[in-house]
Amino acid sequence: MISVHHYLLLSAILFSIGTLGVLTRKNAIVIFMCIEVMLNSVNLTFIALSKHVGNMDGQIFVFFVMTVAAAEAAVGLALMIAFFKNKESIEVDDFNMLKW
Repeated sequence: MISVHHYLLLSAILFSIGTLGVLTRKNAIVIFMCIEVMLNSVNLTFIALSKHVGNMDGQIFVFFVMTVAAAEAAVGLALMIAFFKNKESIEVDDFNMLKW
């Protein structure tokens, strides 16, 4: 039987993988994907705890988190495209030269 502890452990592992990816990668697209993994691990925690407690509050909150994550991905990718057009690179080290 899968309990809430298994979901929380999986969520902690996913969040750790996402954090490690954000801290070690230099490609901005990969960093955005790692942030999405972190957001999804938090969503998994909300869903698991919502099911465990027996109310819908966590699931409603996940809906709003997913909406914000989609907006963040759209704006982030638009910024990456604009940056790539000017610098022809999406490495994080090149972001300190944002003078156009």
